[in-house]
Amino acid sequence: MNKICIIDGQGGGIGAFIIKKLREGCDDSLELIALGTNAIATSQMLKAKANRGATGENAIVQTVSKVDLIIGPIGIVMANAMMGEVTPKMAEAVASSPAQKFLLPLLQENVIIVGATAIPLPHLIDELMEKHLKSRIA
Repeated sequence: MNKICIIDGQGGGIGAFIIKKLREGCDDSLELIALGTNAIATSQMLKAKANRGATGENAIVQTVSKVDLIIGPIGIVMANAMMGEVTPKMAEAVASSPAQKFLLPLLQENVIIVGATAIPLPHLIDELMEKHLKSRIA
């Protein structure tokens, strides 16, 4: 695995936090691709040291089929999530991508994920790194 795509929207804080954690735990050969639903999100993820970044529906649709792993909040597979920033085409492309997906169970309007506990975001990212990614990116 060498290409990881991080998708975020709104302010990009979640994606930026994920990228910072990945940079701490991996070598430079790992390619981190920041895909933002808007320019601010992409900019924040690039500042966090993503290798490359792109913004918007077409960038997401074209890129998610070419990566090994996708990380983001669960809203990236839900049409109209993140206050409408995730378009139906984006959600379909992410859900249909052959890449393995690690989705963080962050609350969405009118969606309850039964069985998911209310764990703070930093702890979710630590669990993602320790239980799921550490052995894959080392």
